[in-house]
Amino acid sequence: MRVIAIDGPSGVGKSSTSKEVARRLGWAYLDTGAMYRAMAWLALSRGVSDPGDVVELVRGADLEISTDPDGFRIEVDGIDVTEEIRTDAVSAGVQTVSGVPEAREELIEKQREAIAEKPAGIVVEGRDITTVVAPDAPVRILMTADEDVRIARRAGENHGTADAEAIAATRALVADRDAKDSQTTSFLTAADGVHTLDTTHVSFEEAVEAVLALAKEAA
Repeated sequence: MRVIAIDGPSGVGKSSTSKEVARRLGWAYLDTGAMYRAMAWLALSRGVSDPGDVVELVRGADLEISTDPDGFRIEVDGIDVTEEIRTDAVSAGVQTVSGVPEAREELIEKQREAIAEKPAGIVVEGRDITTVVAPDAPVRILMTADEDVRIARRAGENHGTADAEAIAATRALVADRDAKDSQTTSFLTAADGVHTLDTTHVSFEEAVEAVLALAKEAA
């Protein structure tokens, strides 16, 4: 099984690092967080919030996600929601889906199926990949970073700047989501056998090289 599993909170560089590692290895890339976001978008668009209804929504949805690191795309029921899932409204509503155990189970099964379809190699990133989705992956990594650094990075991504106003707007969103998600997943502390990669003072290239080195060791 050629799988690199990467977990971590917002702003540690999971997505950018995972994509680049996948590119250099010639492997597929799976953004599991985008799957939760897509289902959150669907729930918001349909006004669904009851846990039981959310489970049925997830079960009945036609979810298609690209595993090409150079051509990410995600569709729900034939609708391209690649851009829509990155809005603050969707970010704030992800817990509507991720906080429902049965809904998580449905999406975890889809994630495992996606991994199984890529035996040549896949880099998978999210918040419970190393412990739940792919606990037997040869390479398991928890990426971390100081909270202030993470918030500044996410502010830059969301607002194009990391000035005081952007950071203030981002802080509550990031901290709130981390707090809620930590109730259902473990992504703040590395489990046994999981490597910790602190990116607080690490450049993007250094993070990529660190992951590639671990992949080489496991080969």
